[in-house]
Amino acid sequence: MTALILNLSPTIELTDDQFFQLCQNNRDLRLERTAEGELIIMPPTGWESGNRNSKLTARVEYWADADGTGLAFDSSTGFKLPNGANRSPDASWVSRKRLAALNPDPAKFLPMAPDFAVELRSASDSLKTVQQKMQEYIDNGVRLGWLIDPQNQRVEIYRPGKDVEVLQSPTSLSGEDVLPGFVLDLAQILN
Repeated sequence: MTALILNLSPTIELTDDQFFQLCQNNRDLRLERTAEGELIIMPPTGWESGNRNSKLTARVEYWADADGTGLAFDSSTGFKLPNGANRSPDASWVSRKRLAALNPDPAKFLPMAPDFAVELRSASDSLKTVQQKMQEYIDNGVRLGWLIDPQNQRVEIYRPGKDVEVLQSPTSLSGEDVLPGFVLDLAQILN
């Protein structure tokens, strides 16, 4: 099953509050919204992708707890990007300094791009679509992004102002200067 994209414009143009309420009223659905206002309804993943994503999120969370400089988020967290899109990376992290400066409503989507975002490609995801989403993250302020692609046994690393770096069958990834000291072991995530 692939994602369903609904083009609501110009018939319906959801405000941020209306989109948020739509998500709250349909908690069993994973909804995102493009900068153009298209509504994306994403299917649940298979159990293998779910397990990989659980490991990924847990490892980012364990590092964030130990590091203490920011908060980790799972795929149920919505981010309102500067371009107007509403996205939910599979795993993400935001520095406490940025959160404190913004002081966002904890019951709403975060009105910012995360510092770090990861997308784990599931079997039903189009590679091109996930690559476009990763570039959108970078274009909207994400400082480091990983596209983990188990189907092709590779990882794409996204950084502002740099070409995408493609690693074939890496064993680990570094959080670089965005997540200092974080190293993700890919043994149970990529394989």
